[in-house]
Amino acid sequence: MGVISEFKAFAVKGNVVDMAVGIIIGAAFGKIVSSFVGDVVMPPLGLLIGGVDFGDLAITLKAAQGDAPAVVLAYGKFIQSIIDFVIIAFAIFMGVKAINRLKREEAVAPSLPPTPTKEEVLLGEIRDLLKAQNDKPRL
Repeated sequence: MGVISEFKAFAVKGNVVDMAVGIIIGAAFGKIVSSFVGDVVMPPLGLLIGGVDFGDLAITLKAAQGDAPAVVLAYGKFIQSIIDFVIIAFAIFMGVKAINRLKREEAVAPSLPPTPTKEEVLLGEIRDLLKAQNDKPRL
């Protein structure tokens, strides 16, 4: 089996496609959470602590000189990334928790045994007749 055919077999498996879809949806979800944190959560939080914009929080390590840009430690963006992570982790936790609850409910629901087919019923009757015939005392 050549490398190309092996790759084709690998790439068309359901798990790989599912993983790719999950990564794409996860990236889109990350953008939504970043926008939520940056545009909805952080402005009121900054207003509560005195009108601070977290994205602008930074320490200048070296001022700009000529064409060289300033060296800045932008810890505000780091704080915003941490809040993004916490929100994403919480959302994923809630999703996994809901899925686990559905799996438990599915496992608890008892399934009825299948009803025997006509052939099975007939075979059972034959078995019972043969057993009764063999249990009779012989003379």
